[in-house]
Amino acid sequence: MLFDSHCHLNSDSFDENDVLEMIHTARDQKVVQILVPGYDMKSSERAIELADNWQGVYAAIGIHPNDANGTTDEMYDQLREWAKLPYVVAIGEIGLDYHWDTTPKEVQFEVFRRQIALAKEVKLPIIIHDREAHADIVRILQEEGAREVGGIMHCFSGSWEMARDCMEMNFMISFGGPVTFKNAKRPQEVAKKIPLDYLLVETDSPYLTPEPYRGKPNQPLYVRYIAEKIAELREMDFADVCEITSANAERIFKVRNPFVSM
Repeated sequence: MLFDSHCHLNSDSFDENDVLEMIHTARDQKVVQILVPGYDMKSSERAIELADNWQGVYAAIGIHPNDANGTTDEMYDQLREWAKLPYVVAIGEIGLDYHWDTTPKEVQFEVFRRQIALAKEVKLPIIIHDREAHADIVRILQEEGAREVGGIMHCFSGSWEMARDCMEMNFMISFGGPVTFKNAKRPQEVAKKIPLDYLLVETDSPYLTPEPYRGKPNQPLYVRYIAEKIAELREMDFADVCEITSANAERIFKVRNPFVSM
């Protein structure tokens, strides 16, 4: 069985029928657990709704750096209340994004730091969005003591040295569709080296669709192609990659597969 550790079923590009079909299709192919991260208040609330309605679907709540303008104290208070719900298992996705010039860095820094502090307060792991901001991500995580709760480096694109720094802070390293691309030398090299107990797989659906469906909308079913690529890179059995990455996701999110009898 597989755990898609980052999938935006809460995206506005999906309607209810899309979500229904994708969840059933994924489960037919043994993708039975899905983490849905928020990126603003509306998407966080939608993630909660999905987790409340579907066994094996879990929610993360948070404010993405590209949506950080105008963040208020009331928003942090609402996130704090949502964090008490049993199916909210992480704060995220949060972090820094230097690719899109939509939010001043000073605003991104403040919102990132405050959400790290919130994660420590509510004792939930953090899901990190890092786009072209590697050094500042590591620095802020270290300065804010994020090691206390740890978390996930979502769709990791950094170096092996950065991966080591993150693992030292109790962060798992998650790989998405780009690890399947032919020119993705760095992610592939890092994926070969990551200790197995720090390894996760994800789709980031509807984005970053893996080969052989690159260019089409992504969906949770396609996490199997990422797991297959990592199995190939590491010369492992596909079934072992599925078992290990699912166990890792269950451990960091503190959940159990509801489809496995105890």
